[in-house]
Amino acid sequence: MAKAKSRGGDLWESLRTLVYAIAIALGIRTFAYEPFHIPSESMLPTLLVGDYVFVSKFTYGYSRYSLLFSPPLFEGRILGSSPKRGDVAVFRWPRDPSVDYIKRVIGLPGDRLQMRDGVLLINGEPVKRRRVEDFERRDRFGNVQERIEQWEETLPDGTSYRVLNLFNYNAGDNTGVYTVPPGHYFMMGDNRDNSQDSRVPLEFGGVGYVPADHLIGRAEIRWVSIEPSASLLKPWTWFSALRWNRMFTGIE
Repeated sequence: MAKAKSRGGDLWESLRTLVYAIAIALGIRTFAYEPFHIPSESMLPTLLVGDYVFVSKFTYGYSRYSLLFSPPLFEGRILGSSPKRGDVAVFRWPRDPSVDYIKRVIGLPGDRLQMRDGVLLINGEPVKRRRVEDFERRDRFGNVQERIEQWEETLPDGTSYRVLNLFNYNAGDNTGVYTVPPGHYFMMGDNRDNSQDSRVPLEFGGVGYVPADHLIGRAEIRWVSIEPSASLLKPWTWFSALRWNRMFTGIE
């Protein structure tokens, strides 16, 4: 005759299952994939406000900033490879490592970069670009609110992505030459006129050069996308606010 479990035994089993689930979730978040929310327009048109992305931790390996609470257990990075030019990466802001940023890797260690009349130059060579159809900013009902000039850039290795031009002759369209220091990266937003990135020094609120150990990982996939108009306090707005065509799509 089988013995019935006591209430205490049932409670212990439930607690143990919960502990295992939490440990697995934390392990995945720390060593495999971490979710991030896009709060700004600095990466338009690639990423919209309200996109939720999964960032792969193992692609670049691990540093203290990859770990929960960023404990200083070791220096530098381990078990990883270097970012590629064109990657969309999440990193810690060098001025305040408690703040996460997401930008595109444009400059590698030793690169010389410059913006000249809105054209990106890498090591003295202009990056190929072509004018494409305007980016259309739409409301949740699909109505076009604004059209923005859009270009496709192609990096020397063939990586292509789209960038926006909000204004002509903006301060970030003409710069001096930036030489990326060893062990650092130069990051830029795809929304070129609305991005505080490596073109702006840290002391002026920008990103500056990003140390390799501040990288968290590469953005791989949008797993959900929600119009900012949706409200957590109004569940009936959730379904209509979902951008179904962006869900579970890769990031280029």
